Amino acid sequence: MVMNGSELVESIRPQVQEVDIQELKAIIEENPQAIVIDIREAAETNAGSIPNALLIPRGILEMQISSHASISERFATLELLSEQPIYLLCRSGARTILSAFSLQQMGFKDVYSVAGGFLAWQAAGYDCTN
Repeated sequence: MVMNGSELVESIRPQVQEVDIQELKAIIEENPQAIVIDIREAAETNAGSIPNALLIPRGILEMQISSHASISERFATLELLSEQPIYLLCRSGARTILSAFSLQQMGFKDVYSVAGGFLAWQAAGYDCTN
């Protein structure tokens, strides 16, 4: 069966945990050290991002998640990182479904896609970095 990208996202969505932006905002307020990864391309983040989000574009996420300076300073091993909640953000929430699924396949246990992505964060009027 051949499917397009949107159909692929919808086919794996039930296997991925999602949080909405209100939940993410509460998580960040409670734990400013929460791991939020913005998987958009660098040019896309010119419109801003969530404060303290790490930029690791989708194209290199799986290869560089454990070597990002901010992450490797906090977690000595990939195993320790894999036990932490990780919140993934993209423009609208589709790419994060694919990324969360991929990280789960790599053994990460607590990965979340942020439903609605950065567009929903902006629409809610939450703080953004520029």
